[in-house]
Amino acid sequence: MRVSRVQAEENRQTVINVASRLFREHGFDGIGLKDLMKGAGLTQGAFYKQFASKEDLAAQASERALESASGRWSAAIAASPQDPLGAVIAFYLSMGHRDEKMDGCPVAALGSDAARQGTDIKAAFETGVRAYLEMVGHMIAATLGQKTDDKAMAVLSTMVGALLLSRVVNDPELAQAFLNAAGQQVRETVAG
Repeated sequence: MRVSRVQAEENRQTVINVASRLFREHGFDGIGLKDLMKGAGLTQGAFYKQFASKEDLAAQASERALESASGRWSAAIAASPQDPLGAVIAFYLSMGHRDEKMDGCPVAALGSDAARQGTDIKAAFETGVRAYLEMVGHMIAATLGQKTDDKAMAVLSTMVGALLLSRVVNDPELAQAFLNAAGQQVRETVAG
């Protein structure tokens, strides 16, 4: 049976959404096309009608994951406009975020994988990182009255690094200590 263009586009978007989550959980090379398509409820044959390659899908899934992550930052900021930095710290540097790899920060989940991928995937990550930096820059500007790119980079690096380190250890107390230390360091960086 032939699929309508509307249904084909819905299927394509479903595959991108599912892949954005499964890549964060398993890595780009940790899951094959068969399992990605199964996760989307489609056959592997449908993949080749929608995407040029697995790398094409990975780039689009990375864009989707990073857009979703930026949306979460924006929602946290909007929910607490009186303390946007505190709101972002509270959700990003939390044990809940640490544990939600499928929906969590794609930079922490896939950063080292992305560094070994092609230019399209790196471009998606660069766009996402720049969006993060823009949001951090606005939060710093709201606190200090001026935007400083160096501080934004330091804050983002500290937060992503702490989340990553919290995920690679088994000890929940050590994981929490990384998150707490990063939160304190971010506040000091912004205040100083």
